[in-house]
Order: sequence, then C-alpha cells, then structure tokens
Amino acid sequence: MSHDNRSSEIAARLRQLIATMRAGEKLPGVRELSREFQASAATLSAALSELSALGLVRAEPGRGTFVTGRERLPEPDFSWQSQALGHARVDADRASRLGGYGTPEHIPLSWGYLAPELLPNEELHRIGSRAAKSGRAWAMTPPAGSPELRRVLASEYRTDPNDVLVVSGGQQGLVFAMRTLAEPGSTVITESPSYPGAILAAQSAGLDLASVPADAGGIVVERLADELERTRARVIYLQPSYANPTGVVLSAERRKQVLELATKHGAFIIEDDWARHLGIDGQAPPPLVTEDPHGHVVSILTLSKPASPGLRLGAVIARGPAGERLRASRTADDLCVAPIVQEIAHSLLTSNVWPRHLKRLRVELATRRDALVSAIHGMTPDIRITSVPRGGIHLWARLPRRIDTRELCAAAYAAGVLVGDGRHFFVNEPPAPFLRFSYGAASEAQITEGVRRLSEILQP
Repeated sequence: MSHDNRSSEIAARLRQLIATMRAGEKLPGVRELSREFQASAATLSAALSELSALGLVRAEPGRGTFVTGRERLPEPDFSWQSQALGHARVDADRASRLGGYGTPEHIPLSWGYLAPELLPNEELHRIGSRAAKSGRAWAMTPPAGSPELRRVLASEYRTDPNDVLVVSGGQQGLVFAMRTLAEPGSTVITESPSYPGAILAAQSAGLDLASVPADAGGIVVERLADELERTRARVIYLQPSYANPTGVVLSAERRKQVLELATKHGAFIIEDDWARHLGIDGQAPPPLVTEDPHGHVVSILTLSKPASPGLRLGAVIARGPAGERLRASRTADDLCVAPIVQEIAHSLLTSNVWPRHLKRLRVELATRRDALVSAIHGMTPDIRITSVPRGGIHLWARLPRRIDTRELCAAAYAAGVLVGDGRHFFVNEPPAPFLRFSYGAASEAQITEGVRRLSEILQP
C-alpha cells in the first residue's frame, strides 16, 4: 500500500468520526491521531488535507483542526458516466498492479526500480543544486528536447540528434510510439510474456494485441512470421536486451531475422531498451536500431531505471516521417520536458559520476541476483528458475500447476512480501503458473527473508 492509500484510509476513518461530531468541535491533535492510527505525522497531515479539501474540516494554525458546518452533499450517482465513457480501453486490474507499492514494511521481491542505496542520490543532489542555478534550467527548450542532451543521447545509438525526442520517461515514450505508429483498431504484436506497461500503452492507444511466445533466445521468429501474416500487423513490440520479466536477450541470429521480417512486411519494431545500462555478465548487445538503416526500428530508452525513478526522463529515437510524426504528437501533448530535468540528466550523463555509478551498479546487481537464485534453489525447490538473467533486474520462475498465483501472491502480501503474479505479463491466459522476482530493490538480507516467508506459504 502506498503512502497516498494509507492517508486516504485514515481520512475515510476520520470521516466516520466527523459524522458523529458537531460543527465547531475540535479533532484530536496530530500526535494523538498518530498514536491511534500508528501513522507518521506526514501521513496524518495528508489525511487532514484531504478532509479539508472536501470542506469537512478547517485548520486554524496554533489552535488545531475543527469540524466545519458545511451541509452534507447527496451521495453521488456516477451511473451516467458508464454510458458516456463507453468501453474501457485499459485493463484497470493490470494497471493497479503496475503501480502497486506495498508498504514500507513489505519486502520488495518484485519491483521495477532500484533500491535507494543503489542510486547516485548524493551526486544527483549536487548536480540538481548546480542545475537549478543554470539559466538553461528555467528557459524553454525546443519541444524535442535540449540540443545538448539530444547529442549525448544520440551518441550511444549512433544516430543524428535530430532523430531523438526527449520524453518524460520510457512509459510516455511507449504511449507516444504506440499511438503514433499504429491506427486505432489495428494490431500490435508483442512477445509473450511481456512488460505489462506495454500492454497498457497499446490498450490506451486503442490497439488490438496479439502475442507470440518467447524462449531462451527471445521471440520465436517462426511464430512471429505466422502472426504477421495472420494479423497484417505493422507494429512489433520487443525488449531485445534483458526482457521484463524473463531477463532474456534476443539472440544474434534472431535479431537479423526479426529485422528481415520487419522489412518484408513493412512493419515497425518498437525496441524497448529500458535495461541497456543494467548489464551484469558482460555488456548488452548494441541497440537494434543501430543495425537498421531504413527506419523500421523505433527505440525507447529511459534514465528512470538506472539513475533514479524520480528522474522522469527518457527518449524516443525514430528516423524519417515516423520521427516527424512522433515529434508532432509530442507537441500536441505538451511543449517540452521540464528544462531543469533535462539539465540534470545532461550533467549526469556527461560527468565522471555516471561511469562510476554503472560500474558499482553492475557489482551490486550481480551480488543480489546471485543471492536470489541461491535462496530460491535452497528454500523453494518447487519453484523452477527458467534461466538466470545476465542483466536487468528481474527473474522469471515457474511454479507447479497445482498453485494458484492469485492466492499465492495474496498470501505473500499478507506475509509482508511483494511478488509478481505471472498472469499480468501475458496478453491472454498464461500457459502455466509463473512468478516474477526482482533483485534490484531488496537487500541480500531482505531477499533471504522474503524467500523464506514464501517457502512457508508454499509448504503443503
């Protein structure tokens, strides 16, 4: 449960108390409420702010918080909205899982970002302070992004800086790409299992989804060829390096074959390159876009994964008319990513902090990955690791068929452990029960304790 959910829960309980009080009565103080609800003062303040916004209480500095005399509004009737809105595009259940934080007490054995101690936080604080004093941080940039940042981002992808579109994180890049490269009602093909955020992005763009199985070498090319013939799809979504959730790297032979299929069918490949900087055993292969001179590949990168989840900055790399359309689509949404965020990203990427951080990150991720593999092998023999990832932050595991992943994940949550329900990584029904584990957010001690608790749940 997130901090926002906790404060809303407290606000709901306070509303019940307020309903029994008269206008002008004083609520208990924050300290007393903190003790009663076992919550921090910040969480209580957020709950009281929510009640104040509803007009149920008023805060008087130095005196306290009082019940207002506002007349009660009738219970809302939102039934008309269902007809006005029509069919829901986005799977709300999948979307809620994508942003599920748990509480600070939960052990994060499935989470898409790095633990705070693995981030260059001190360096970012210094860089951010300097960036705030720069004139560029408070001046508009071109809609596609600052020229300096685009040059830096373009270098690793061996492309023209004019082909780079700076966006507010990789997820926004996915939404732009899905929406721009395909017509609503058309089909996008994705490897299966796949990143739930890509599935949501396709749904948000009004696209149909078709899935193709992946194995230890990445997407199965023969099945991809069949699906392209069947659906006439013009967009393929792939994660060639350290795919979420499997950790698989698309093999060199299949890279060539996928590009040949895209050329044959006149299709785009959306290359989700989110884990490029998260290699462990060797470097990630070059971006797929570097092998494609004709603009079939549109690459999406992010700094939110390797640098900081709060550094909401990514980029879309696209050539030709597709790039022009993407830049136009961006301008229709907003005029630019916050210049100060771009300035911080540019300073980080061009500093000696960045290579040092990536070197340390490689060592730390290797240690935590190995700890997770060892704990699963030692304490949960019923869980079979499909392959040990050579990079990224996720590990994919198969369970015996008798296990219901819904029930298992709910029991794990109750035991204070977050694990990823494999159902959410498939477009349709999963072929077997799977779990996604992550080793980037939990310490070695947490990993061991989390797997131990899971082993107790799995005992017959």
